[in-house]
Amino acid sequence: MASSDVERGGGGGGGKGRGGAAAAEFYYEPPDPAEREYTAWVVPMLVVANVAMFVVAMFVNDCPAHRHPLGPCVAPFLHRLSFQPLRQNPLLGPSAATLEKLGALDWNNVVHQHEGWRLITCIWLHAGVIHLLANMLSLFFIGIRLEQQFGFVRIVIIYLVSGFGGSILSSLFIRNNISVGASGALFGLLGSMLSELITNWTIYSNKAAALFTLMVIILINLAVGMLPHVDNFAHIGGFLAGFLLGFVLLIRPQFGWMERHNLPPASRVKSKHKVYQHALWVVAVLLLIFGFVFGLVMLFRGESGHDHCRWCKYLNCVPTSRWSCDN
Repeated sequence: MASSDVERGGGGGGGKGRGGAAAAEFYYEPPDPAEREYTAWVVPMLVVANVAMFVVAMFVNDCPAHRHPLGPCVAPFLHRLSFQPLRQNPLLGPSAATLEKLGALDWNNVVHQHEGWRLITCIWLHAGVIHLLANMLSLFFIGIRLEQQFGFVRIVIIYLVSGFGGSILSSLFIRNNISVGASGALFGLLGSMLSELITNWTIYSNKAAALFTLMVIILINLAVGMLPHVDNFAHIGGFLAGFLLGFVLLIRPQFGWMERHNLPPASRVKSKHKVYQHALWVVAVLLLIFGFVFGLVMLFRGESGHDHCRWCKYLNCVPTSRWSCDN
């Protein structure tokens, strides 16, 4: 991308962006017959919507209609849908100006032009084909399994709210670049997988191995976000929102609740959920409310997150002898 671009990448994507994460399917128990009968449809629709939005972005971009001092358009046989020169956007996508026109996240527009809608629209835009493929593959493999387990309503809520949370945190820390991508929403789904495992701890087998594997996947993806041109604040914000939402929306009945009618009275489970599950639910709701209210108030007051957390810049980019994090 051009230096003014920030694309949300991660696990497989490049650039300053929110990236996808690998799914750890084996940590779930084998699905029951009802789950096997359910065919996930919302996650594929989300993938289609993201792809369609990318096609629209390329149509609006219309590379051949503009002069490009950095080189010719890529794939000119696509005519109006051809990509920007590689020196301008190595991810095979539109220009920064097109992304900004269509709703990319930009601090100045959100705060000073009162365009808060960009906190949502940026989730549906992608910086290029490579960025789009990385995110959509992650969404497909993570989202399908979650939708089969918990239904489409809860997964869509986690996806959208996590993306919104990632946009808020990104805006608080990144002011000089635009940002696009669904990676905050994807990290939210990954975070919800972790909290779902924790809150439903007693009903799973091989818990320690599942937790270790999931933590490794999460840490690897967050570590990739510390490379230059990757918006790790969007990753972290989405992950935290999804992690808290998992305690609220993905809670399961404790072991033995579904079979209580087939057990003798003395062996029946008395409550649907354990005390710690209720406690985690309450704490998560309170933290979600506080986090979103506090973040939005800070954002629209024009405050910078760096003023309250000077070391947080290292969560987004770690400088080395090979690159600088100044921009």
